[in-house]
This record gives sequence, structure tokens and C-alpha cells, in this order.
Amino acid sequence: MVKALHGAGIEVILDVVYNHTAERGPTGPCLSFRGIDNSTYYLLQGDLHTYRDDTGTGNVLRTGHPTVRNLVIDSLRYWVREMHVDGFRFDLASILSRDLDGFIRLGDASIISEISSDPDFADVRLIAEPWDLATYQLGRSFPGFDWRQWNGRFRDDVRRFVKSDPGQVPALMRRLYGSDDLFPDTGDDVYRPYQGVSFVDSHDGFCMYDLTAYNAKRNHANGAQDRDGNDSNNSWNCGWEGDDGAPPQVLGLRKRQVKNFCTLLLLSNATPMFVMGDELLQTQGGNNNPYNQDNETTWLDWDRLAANADIHRFFKSMIAFRRAHPTLARGRFWRDDLRWHGVAGPPDLRFESRSVAYYLDGKPQQDVDIYVMISAYWEPLRFTVQEQASDRRAWKRAIDTSLESPLDIAEPGSELVLGTPDYVVTPRSVVVLVR
Repeated sequence: MVKALHGAGIEVILDVVYNHTAERGPTGPCLSFRGIDNSTYYLLQGDLHTYRDDTGTGNVLRTGHPTVRNLVIDSLRYWVREMHVDGFRFDLASILSRDLDGFIRLGDASIISEISSDPDFADVRLIAEPWDLATYQLGRSFPGFDWRQWNGRFRDDVRRFVKSDPGQVPALMRRLYGSDDLFPDTGDDVYRPYQGVSFVDSHDGFCMYDLTAYNAKRNHANGAQDRDGNDSNNSWNCGWEGDDGAPPQVLGLRKRQVKNFCTLLLLSNATPMFVMGDELLQTQGGNNNPYNQDNETTWLDWDRLAANADIHRFFKSMIAFRRAHPTLARGRFWRDDLRWHGVAGPPDLRFESRSVAYYLDGKPQQDVDIYVMISAYWEPLRFTVQEQASDRRAWKRAIDTSLESPLDIAEPGSELVLGTPDYVVTPRSVVVLVR
């Protein structure tokens, strides 16, 4: 399988769980490590009987112990040498920074240091989910200096902005720029924007469409009386809870909001990630923790591809747009090539503001210039493009998420020439111009 995917130019990154095992808590089954050497393989409380539970699954693997470290690293080495995978995403990776007694040791996270310095992993992508139930290490706090990290702040800030929460414009600006507050590129901290993995949704939580269709989770089928899963989803149902009986205008707004998510994600200067199924509006029926659902809740519904061909086209075209414009995804931050604007002047950073614009100079990357207008406001806004060239080079509209397919994103070479510096941005939409 790996060879076939490599033949198609697709990398394989394995999601690995080296933080807990299926043996669960004190009442769980004895499958392997518990029967071999309980106190070596697991972090225990002072009574040497009660399991630490910083993972929420009943136990914590004791990766600070040399024997456990060797087991993990041998496992990684097998997948690289024998199976030729291209990288790993480490689930709840903050567990790896705990010592023999379960304390965080950022300056001496032995297993992370060993993985980072091992020549077998020199060309392997190492991606951390930099938190566990008790620790949040996103950015500089995570001891894997050159690792990539899931950027949960991007997820939360973009969700809040798109649902029109107030006070989110400064946060959105930071996330689009590459989250230099988390991954600074000062002389002491030479991070790169691509080290942040930006995402709106993942296998945990609501899928992208459900973020636009449900205000509350619906997890009763999981068997925990709806007490499992996250209650803070930062979702908005666009005026109608669920799909049953949803009117056409609500369904249309949901499509626009999904396109907004996609556009902001792929315009950001970071490594973007979305979930297979987002591009065809896959739904989990409001279940945000379907880990034990092997049924229609989690199976990919391919009928939605034909039903939502316009969204599928938009995702494909948006990916192509990002790849065609190197000024967006750079190995460094945008710095002086970026200028922020507002509707008709400087950016509005007030708490009640819900709009912003920016200009990216493409010349240093041998690319076109890009101008982006973003509005999460519920009324139309007339933007005035602030970057007008003396040679009267014309701005052209490449993307407007409020328009129906295929006008929402133009094929290369068919962008609409603007005859005026003003553009009316439809409520809750993103417009991208090129020059």
C-alpha cells in the first residue's frame, strides 16, 4: 500500500498512540504490559496501584523509563525501515515530555530528544499533538524544537471568527500570518511558519459541515448519556439545528461557511490540514466523539460527492490556487511583503469588528500580488481596495465564496477584471483578488 501511494506521489504519515494502551484503568483487561511489568510500563500513583490518567483513557504509558523508550523507538524504526512510512503524528505528545515520576521535564524530555536526534528519523516528518488532559505545550513549550505541531489555536480562533463572534479580528490576523506568537522567528527562536499545522477540524470533534449545522453535540449513541465529547465546539447551525427540514437559505449559508473555512485555511502561511469528507460535506449527525461508531455515522457517504459536486470543485480549485501561488505558503513569515487594511482604510481592531483585508506583495516570490477581503459581518460591506498601482494594473477577482459554482472560484486565466476600486462583500464571505 505504501509503495502504491508513493507511486502516486502521496506520502504516508502514521498516527501513533504511545501515550496509553487498551488495558485501560484498574478494571481493564490484562492484555500485555500489565502482565509483564505493571510498574515499569505505566505511571502509577504513590500507592503503586492507582493509574495516572492524563490521557482520559485509564492509564499513561511511562515513556520516561528506558525500557519503554526503547520499545517506542524500536516501533518507530520498524515503520520507517520496513514499511517506509514518511512520518508520524504523535497522539497526546505532551505525555512524551513526562519523566519517570510523571512530571514535565521540558529541558530533559529524553524520548523526544532521542527521536529528534536519531539518524533513522532525520528525513521523517514528526508531528505532535502538543497537549494532554493536564498539559498544553503548543508552540515554544513543546520540547521537540524542529517538530511540526497541531495548531489548536488556529482551529479555535478561525471557528470563532467565521461564526461571527466579536473580538476575533486580531486573532484571525495572527493565525493567517502563521502564528508567530506561538512559533516565533527571533534570533533565539528560529521557528518556521510551516511548523504549525493549521486545521479547522480533525478526527476528534465535529466535522467541518457539522460545525455549520449543529450548536450542540448529539452523542447519545456512544452510550455515555451524551456526557462524552467536547461541549465547546465553537459551532453555529446557521439558524437551524441539524439537517431535518432545514430551509434552502440555511443550506446555502452552510455551504458558504464551509467555503470560508476552506479559503482561510488554504490562504494561511502554515501547513494546512483538513479531513477527508469535508470536501463533500460529510456529516456525523452532530456526533463529535464517534470513536466507537462503526456504522453510517463514520462511514464515508460517497453519494454526497455527487450531491455536493460544487463544494468538491471548490476544494480542488482552492488547493490548486495555493499551489499556484508561492507567495502564500513560504518557508518564512510574510514580514514586509504584507500590509493589513480595513474596509476603507486601516484595519478595524475594535471588539465589535468582524472584517479585515490584507495585501501580499508577490514580486519577491515571482508571483502575482494578492488582495484578500474577509467579512464575518451579517450585512454587506463596501470595501475599497487600498493598493492601487500607478501603472493602473487591474485587480481581478479570483474567489468570492458568496457566489454559486463555478463563479465562486475562477479557473486560471478567467478571473473577472474589476473596473472600480470598490467591491461589495456579501455577508459572511471571503473575496480574493489577484494582480
